[in-house]
Amino acid sequence: MASEAQTDTVRGKVFGEVAEMYDAARPGYADAMVAEVLGYAALGDRAAVEVGAGTGKATLLFAAHGVPLVCVEPDPRMAEVLRRNTAACPEVRIEVCGFEEWEPGRRRFGLLFAATSWHWMAPDRRWGLAHAALEPGGALALFWNPLGVLDAELHAELAEIDHRHGVITSPHGELASAYGDAPGSCGLREGWPEAECRRDGRFTDLRSVRFRQALRYDTDRYLAHLASVSAYRVLPEDRRDLALADTGRLLDARGGGIDMHHMSDLFLARAR
Repeated sequence: MASEAQTDTVRGKVFGEVAEMYDAARPGYADAMVAEVLGYAALGDRAAVEVGAGTGKATLLFAAHGVPLVCVEPDPRMAEVLRRNTAACPEVRIEVCGFEEWEPGRRRFGLLFAATSWHWMAPDRRWGLAHAALEPGGALALFWNPLGVLDAELHAELAEIDHRHGVITSPHGELASAYGDAPGSCGLREGWPEAECRRDGRFTDLRSVRFRQALRYDTDRYLAHLASVSAYRVLPEDRRDLALADTGRLLDARGGGIDMHHMSDLFLARAR
């Protein structure tokens, strides 16, 4: 039987199969969150490194502030879309490599950030690798964008479809009302990174911030979002198609879409 770590490794590498769909359908991050990161990091003219950059959902927001960026992305298909999306950003450099295999050389950065990717990094190595890539006092920023369904009845009907088809950890798996005020209060299987960071001991000045905004998906966009999610990608194709078809029929019958709360949950720390 595959271990949980092995399963996560497989799930973390399925996004390139649908790189274009991922880029078109996935939500971005709050502008206020980017401002919070940059204010904390106080980069000046120092460069940042992004690990697990994907197609550039976060990259472009930081590049718009003129931040020199090294983007580390393991999947060449995702990196191809990232390269296209950042073609007009000369300050962005892309290195196709897994974070665990990446070699920063003599380079040290004022900021290392991971946008919905930290949980794919090897838990026994990620803190040490991040610390080694940062200058003393350099900032670490980890963030995710969990979603919460507003309509409780719709949430229950979607849960039934997920259960029927064996879908786990779906973006509509939580009610918006289940989220508290604290970042990480729902949505991360392995938990908020603060406790793990404290145990590691190589970082200080830990902070957590949540940003929240309303978001509506029409049916087609939401199905494209689901089709780019690892919990759906790892299903056999026929089972995935059935799950998406049933979800689409339900959303069409409920007004042609889904209303959600979109969070940008941010964890900050500073290298000792």
